[in-house]
Amino acid sequence: MHPFREAVEAGDEARMAALLADDVVFTSPVAFKPYRGKAVTAAILRAVVRVFEDFRYVREIADAGGRDHALVFEATADGKQLTGCDLLHLDEQGRIDDLMVMVRPLSAATALAARMGEQFERINAEVAAELGAR
Repeated sequence: MHPFREAVEAGDEARMAALLADDVVFTSPVAFKPYRGKAVTAAILRAVVRVFEDFRYVREIADAGGRDHALVFEATADGKQLTGCDLLHLDEQGRIDDLMVMVRPLSAATALAARMGEQFERINAEVAAELGAR
């Protein structure tokens, strides 16, 4: 089992963040422009934990080299059942330097977008606090 999956399933937000490279690129299923950096990606992941209900991974796929992983999940967002996939790429140190999330169906992605939109004030505050603490 991939360490990121273990951290997510355990609800261990600190471990999730520790697995991210400082220059990680996060591509959201509901935003056009990718987010760059560990602080914003970790804050978004914490928000996702708050938004998703009944989250569970159902499948894990890895390439032979071990640097690319696909973690298929199911969850509910605002009463809509969804299926999604976390696509991970690992850098030379084994940290996630690229995280892309895909979600279907459209009705669930729309519900997810609305719920995540409600989180963005808190996400921005968390990022500012993190960057200010450095």
